[in-house]
Amino acid sequence: MRTEKFMMGAGFVLICLIWGSTWLAIRLGLNSLSPLISSGLRFSLASIFIFALMKFQNISLQTDRLSIKLYIILAIFSFVIPFGLVYWAEQFIPSGLASIVFAIMPFSVIIFSKLLFPKQIVPFNQIVGVILGFSGVVIIFSENLSLDLSQQLLGIVAIFLSALMQGAIGVIVKKHGYHLNPLSMNFVPLFSSGLILVSGAFLFEDSAKWLFDDYGIGSIIYLAFFGTVVTFTTYYWLLKRMSVVILSLTAFITPIIAVLLGWIILNEHFSLQTLFGSSLVLIGILFANFRALIDYYRSKISLGR
Repeated sequence: MRTEKFMMGAGFVLICLIWGSTWLAIRLGLNSLSPLISSGLRFSLASIFIFALMKFQNISLQTDRLSIKLYIILAIFSFVIPFGLVYWAEQFIPSGLASIVFAIMPFSVIIFSKLLFPKQIVPFNQIVGVILGFSGVVIIFSENLSLDLSQQLLGIVAIFLSALMQGAIGVIVKKHGYHLNPLSMNFVPLFSSGLILVSGAFLFEDSAKWLFDDYGIGSIIYLAFFGTVVTFTTYYWLLKRMSVVILSLTAFITPIIAVLLGWIILNEHFSLQTLFGSSLVLIGILFANFRALIDYYRSKISLGR
């Protein structure tokens, strides 16, 4: 039990660290490659990685009717449309602004949880934790973030729709995908979405402008293995073991990771406002996990007796 709790905590931290760097990796990759080819190659390469892992671990692919339906839903509404929107939007809006707008995902999770699990009550402390966390993210970026709605509105709407879809998919998988292996759950959707996006790239994008330099290739490899295989496999493993609302709080931590990486690696500005906003995010996460922490320490005390 303790080992599993440790693995859950480690997995949560891992996806926060990696997803915190993916916004920058996407932005860098778009300097060389257009959105559809960049995301399509990312998912195609990720599906190859996952197929190799499935073969290595002798994991079979579930082909029952429910699994096939989930594969189709995941391919379209977890990869093709939402990531297509994210890649497209990051051509027009800063990655920091994109991460803020995407941080509405926990609210989306709460809404869809109420729709799909009507008998399940979202605890008040989780709702307050989500509000505190989102407020902290806004505070972090409000100091240096200018907003030009005339040029950025469509990009903001695109990220907003992407966050809504990802929140809904998380709840759907929580309800219907318990029988799926985290690796096989990703293989078919990734392969399908990669095929769709790459085909779309050749149909709608100008291939003459594609530049397969260090930034373009490096972005694809990093995002395919770490930003997709590692994170989504870990995410779906965690989804079976913890509250989908708690898990969605990763959307608050990733912008903080992005700021910290910029401060450590690129020597970017790190202000007291950033520190205050980060503290508010952490307080929100602690608040959302308040009941779980109380139950854990009660169990420790009872065992001590």
